Amino acid sequence: MKTYIYEGGFGIVAKSGVGSAIKHQKNMLKQADIEEAKSWKEADIVHINTVFPDSVLAACLAKMQGKKVVYYGHSTMEDFRNSFIGSNRFAPLFKKWICFCYGLGDIVITPTEYSKGLLKSYGIQKGKIYAVSNGVDTEFFQSRNKQKEKQELHEKYKIPMNRKVVVSAGHLIQRKGILDFLKLAKMMPETTFIWFGGGNDSLVTQEVKEAVKRKSENVIFAGYVEAEELRNAYCGADAFAFFSYEETEGIVVLEALACEVPVVLRDIPVYKGWIQDQMQAYKVHNLEEYKHNLMHIFKKEQEELKRNARELAEQRSIRSAGERLKVVYRLSGVNEE
Repeated sequence: MKTYIYEGGFGIVAKSGVGSAIKHQKNMLKQADIEEAKSWKEADIVHINTVFPDSVLAACLAKMQGKKVVYYGHSTMEDFRNSFIGSNRFAPLFKKWICFCYGLGDIVITPTEYSKGLLKSYGIQKGKIYAVSNGVDTEFFQSRNKQKEKQELHEKYKIPMNRKVVVSAGHLIQRKGILDFLKLAKMMPETTFIWFGGGNDSLVTQEVKEAVKRKSENVIFAGYVEAEELRNAYCGADAFAFFSYEETEGIVVLEALACEVPVVLRDIPVYKGWIQDQMQAYKVHNLEEYKHNLMHIFKKEQEELKRNARELAEQRSIRSAGERLKVVYRLSGVNEE
């Protein structure tokens, strides 16, 4: 049985978590000894990751040809909200659309038990939804030399070596917590805050645009960077703060955990059951708690937290996710003739 990963619309999602997930799946197949089809024609199983019209056509064509369709449930109505201009108004329609899309799959794979629960609540057949992490490349996302990485980060962004640096990553949208990031930076003027990632300027809300214009001097917007530079930033920073209000998993969180940088994140349902407060990361509820925990990280070594974080990342490595995918293939029967 050969698996083909459909990449229609990849250019649109390449710089997003979905784009990363598609790349990870190719690695998963290799790690789990699942043969990847090089062309549509030779495929027995087709993975579909996006909910664009061409993806629906691809799913229908695959089913007509007797191929099994594995539809990845990366998106939910909840994480569609507060994303771009008009997203809240269209969220109910988006929910209906993704239910239609996912319904075309012989099975649906979603990254966490939390997102699995959301999809079940939409009325998607619960017997065909499986949770498989997007995975993280723990061989790539790890520190080579912390001191060197710290020095390179400070030099690249012209930050004095005696200043603490907090990094974050994501699209410039409200759901990712960009407004809170900017507010916290104003509360901590002695610390430098760097945001990695951007987005389509025409879709960014006016509120976010205005807030970005009024940013404090200790904020740097680095834009979208290649994986190597992002890895070095994780490793060279004093902390990684993630402000997102809604996720189906959060690949950048996995990357930061793998790089053993102390992580502070919002205590939202997706992390329940696998990230424990003060064990692998600090889970907080408001900006005062973000500030308190970051100050604690700056003052105290976090060796145990970082070890635990790395262990958790390894549990969700691409290799582990690939093995889980193989189990799902077997349980669901998609790899049977």
